[in-house]
Amino acid sequence: MFTKVNEDLVSAMKGQDKFSLGVLRMLKSALQLEKINKKEDLSDDEVLSVIKRQVKMRMDSITEFEKFGKTEEIENLKQEIALLKNYLPLEMSEEEINAKIEEVFEKIQPTSMKDMGSIMKELQSISSRCDMSLVSKKVKDRLM
Repeated sequence: MFTKVNEDLVSAMKGQDKFSLGVLRMLKSALQLEKINKKEDLSDDEVLSVIKRQVKMRMDSITEFEKFGKTEEIENLKQEIALLKNYLPLEMSEEEINAKIEEVFEKIQPTSMKDMGSIMKELQSISSRCDMSLVSKKVKDRLM
């Protein structure tokens, strides 16, 4: 994944695509910072995690810009998100998420909210393919 980002960065430089170049440079900087913090090369899952954080940061910025009516910045951020999502695997559908939650519930057979941690630990395997806050909300609703 890291090499794919670098290759795309080089091709954006050669193609003089300033927008993609800017986004990919920010992504590469975030990846290098994570690599320095970990003091080792990043696995593909760690690269995906960094990309998801970058997308989430931009989504949060869109929410803030909407409050002030800054439409130009919102459109720019939406384009950045679209570019970054090219590196992420396809999101799971709601039916797939519900099926996975059902599978984990059958395996663990929780009795109360105290089992939330063990359920979420089991569901970490799908974290790269879905929004875990949505998964957490679904699990909480089911436990109550």
